[in-house]
Amino acid sequence: MSVNSKHVATFLLGAAAALAAHKYMNMTPEEKEKLSADLKEKAGKLKGEAEAAMDKGKEYFEELKTKGADALKEHFGDVSSMLHNLFGSGPQSGTKNV
Repeated sequence: MSVNSKHVATFLLGAAAALAAHKYMNMTPEEKEKLSADLKEKAGKLKGEAEAAMDKGKEYFEELKTKGADALKEHFGDVSSMLHNLFGSGPQSGTKNV
């Protein structure tokens, strides 16, 4: 049986988790409380950054949609008339499509 990188990564992740759990169990209650507060603060910052990125992404895609539609109208404004000329007016109203 060969050992691939997935097995090595799983072993290293498990070892890191065990080391972190051991270190946490040996902390004083004050250190645990400080660690908890630090993690909450970092999570709050990360959440704020993620929300800002989502808002910026929404604005970007709205702008892209608007500018994209304007660019299509500018460069391909006569496509409708060109297709009408190329394919004709379409099926006549009184005939059936079979």
